[in-house]
Amino acid sequence: MNNCCGNCKRGLCTKEISIFSSLDSSELTEIIEKMIHKKFNKNDIVFLEGEKAKTLYFLNVGKIKIYKYTKDGKEQILHILSEGDFFGELNLLKESKYRFNAKAIEESKICTLSKENFKEILLDKPEIAIKILEIMGERLSEVENLAQNLATNDIDARIAFLLKDLCDKYGEFNENSIIINLPLNREDMANYVGVTRETISRKLKKFEEEGIIKIVGTKKIVVMDEKGLKKYI
Repeated sequence: MNNCCGNCKRGLCTKEISIFSSLDSSELTEIIEKMIHKKFNKNDIVFLEGEKAKTLYFLNVGKIKIYKYTKDGKEQILHILSEGDFFGELNLLKESKYRFNAKAIEESKICTLSKENFKEILLDKPEIAIKILEIMGERLSEVENLAQNLATNDIDARIAFLLKDLCDKYGEFNENSIIINLPLNREDMANYVGVTRETISRKLKKFEEEGIIKIVGTKKIVVMDEKGLKKYI
């Protein structure tokens, strides 16, 4: 663990984070100097639900899975975070514990701020607090949509909803198709929509046979018929 990574020295980690977009270079430097850099390998746990919340995390490189366990012990994914995202903010405004788990799903580099430094920055720069509230609102909306999708939709609709969400976040739009470089493996996709791994594989194959998608190995899906996909939602 280093006090500052190469990217931090160039200000990349702060420049790419939306909540710092209104700050000038000197203000960014001030924040960078308070950060600590950490590296996580694939499948490393960042923190667990129930641990004392004392750190704000900024994802510099990689992808992080935010998830909880259901009452019957099944994993339910809430968010997949990518470069420029931050997490852990919900539990830092008062003495509390993390309400979810965070795990690296690929090699990740994270810059962190202590709870004390985070509060100092908010008091000094209230515009950051407004940005955080906006993003928290967006994430709450995503979780509400996920809950509604799981509660009211059939399996085909849930999977179509997931694919559409992945298109919006990770899709490379071409003239006649959308290429998704998947941040999730099949097991994670299954956990996201509340089905078994076998079911997700079978349903993806069904979508492929219908000409809606094309499966390219385990890390890429090409959406060939976006309108056909939306009909399932």
